[in-house]
Amino acid sequence: MNRYKQREQALLLIFESQFSDDGKDELCNIFEENIEELGEYSKELFFGVYDNADILDEKIKAYSKGWRLSRIPKINIALLRLAIYESLFVDSVPTSIAINEAVELAKKYSGDEDASFINGILGSVVRGNE
Repeated sequence: MNRYKQREQALLLIFESQFSDDGKDELCNIFEENIEELGEYSKELFFGVYDNADILDEKIKAYSKGWRLSRIPKINIALLRLAIYESLFVDSVPTSIAINEAVELAKKYSGDEDASFINGILGSVVRGNE
């Protein structure tokens, strides 16, 4: 399974976790029982985002000027968390790839305007961490 597909799986888990009280292992089990087998990279991303959500949300808050987290659609929060996690914590993935993949997923699951919003936030996060 390629990395894009595994990112997509992780995105769906991250999104679902915003609505569920189930733990991360239970969410993975439910996904595998009802949708498809998860890739190892999917699990790595999901667990990393799940465990670092507070840090990731602080980054989102810091760079989404004029936007409260509660006003950002949950799918966009999931996309931002995923891309910021991958940019900051996964050394094997270039930041440009993490951003590009997040924008492509945004086009699929959110919309063109949201993709631009996500690209802008991620660009600000990257410039702020250089």
